[in-house]
Amino acid sequence: MQRRSFFWLLFLGIALTIYSCKEKATEVQRVRFGLISDVHLPTMHDSEHRIQTFIDSMRLAKPDFLIELGDLVTPAPQYQPLFEIWENYPGERYSVIGNHEMDGGYGLEQVLEHRKLQQSYYHFEKNGFHFIVLDGNDKRTPEETGYREYIGPVQQEWLKSKLEALEGPIVIFSHQSIGPIGSMHNGAEIRQLLEAHNKDNERSRIVACFNGHLHYDDARQVNGIWYIHVNSAAYFWMGEEYAHIRYSEEVDRDFRWIKYTAPYRDPLFAVVEISSDGEISIHGKQSEYVGPSPWELGYPERNRESIRPAISDRKLRFDPL
Repeated sequence: MQRRSFFWLLFLGIALTIYSCKEKATEVQRVRFGLISDVHLPTMHDSEHRIQTFIDSMRLAKPDFLIELGDLVTPAPQYQPLFEIWENYPGERYSVIGNHEMDGGYGLEQVLEHRKLQQSYYHFEKNGFHFIVLDGNDKRTPEETGYREYIGPVQQEWLKSKLEALEGPIVIFSHQSIGPIGSMHNGAEIRQLLEAHNKDNERSRIVACFNGHLHYDDARQVNGIWYIHVNSAAYFWMGEEYAHIRYSEEVDRDFRWIKYTAPYRDPLFAVVEISSDGEISIHGKQSEYVGPSPWELGYPERNRESIRPAISDRKLRFDPL
């Protein structure tokens, strides 16, 4: 009888262990990150307030990490007091290289040293999620000059090999858009690469791509992947044709680019939470324009649904792994 009880207890112990392992394997994993893009620290007269507000908010929110999606600041010495606000955040921080990081004649190597990065595209992991940072500033030809929107062959090969080595949900960050709205020159080619990976890898799937650059507020799903535009922290760029002095003659004199923008009264940023059961929650900031809207100044109606002074709250679903 004692022997039978012993074997029953042994069986029960093994069964409970197996059940516990299954429960652990199916446990929902979550990751939270603070997200900001296109602060353009040299452009706005209140840049210090905008980046400081974000950092102060993140100290309270305590996400797993922060990431800025590019066009934060150049390595120029005069902007370092502003950049140090970002640098002094005590938690994990990641950067994407935007097209304006190289303004003022700076090269990529100088920008990477300034950001303490070994490479402009890289991978990191948090809470069972994989994050890939891409650089959309590759040249299409050796002779190409000016701002670029391209991911070249070398980076594509790195991306393919990195994706093949991963297991779990994958999120991609870039400055320029991979998605269908305002995409980089070979955005369609990169989307095909991502979709081909998802088709062939059930345990390693790209669920979302976040980008900045266009100062849009937009999210749309294409063939199972979410492409999410993150609005600028500061303004929507309209151009010289729509110049309008919104603050004062003094501000306009010292910050000559502001009059070509539609500035947001409050800094925009977001906290994003992704869960392995298939949900992306975006908790964003909303504001209003300082002065007239782009439409009041005759700006073209195209993409009006994405041009607004907000990062919208969203609940987005994806197929869990």
